[in-house]
Amino acid sequence: MDGLRRVQRLSGLPVVFTVEEVRQVLAALGGLSRLIAELLYGTGLRITECLTLRVKDIDFGAGTIHIRSGKGGKDRTAIPPSRLRTALHEQLIRVARIHKHDLTSGAGHAPLPGGMGHKYPNASRMLCWQFVFPSRITRKCLGSGRTLRWYASESTLQKHFKDALSQAGIHKHASVHTLRHSFATHLLASGIDIRTIQLLLGHSCIKTTMIYTHVHHAIRHTISPLDLL
Repeated sequence: MDGLRRVQRLSGLPVVFTVEEVRQVLAALGGLSRLIAELLYGTGLRITECLTLRVKDIDFGAGTIHIRSGKGGKDRTAIPPSRLRTALHEQLIRVARIHKHDLTSGAGHAPLPGGMGHKYPNASRMLCWQFVFPSRITRKCLGSGRTLRWYASESTLQKHFKDALSQAGIHKHASVHTLRHSFATHLLASGIDIRTIQLLLGHSCIKTTMIYTHVHHAIRHTISPLDLL
């Protein structure tokens, strides 16, 4: 192995939507997919961080969302858009109804992180541990025999998002994750400092966040020489 060098991945600028493109994509989405997409763009959460949110993680009183064990195993806090407050509240009511139905049918369990299931065997049936965006189906756990309701499928969300891109006539090589890139870039364009954006995104290194300054400057501060003739 002597003399070998680690292969470095080529880094490129992330794909970013314009504000108008975000409007068009969100307008082309509907139902739960739209709410999730709005939350992703409004908070900068990663897809998995959003889909694995539990009922207890949304604090309406404090106006915060707690992300538990995000990328790198770190916790952080996000600020949900005020315009989504009612929609999120209605979603939690929907989750409570689903959970009540599951309980009456002998199910109602949610998978718990780490060893919590052994330490607190009854916690999995508590409403606070249910996912904010639950799966439509339940699955039998082979180990415990419990019927679990996981979180919604990421692949389903990606499919709906691709359909929305096509309907909106947007031909960028984009995915749901593009909403996170757009969140950061648009905050930077509005004057939010890079350190705050770093905290909101959950980046451990400021260098990771700095890529959005390159995107912003490339879009906003570059004038073609042809336009100067």
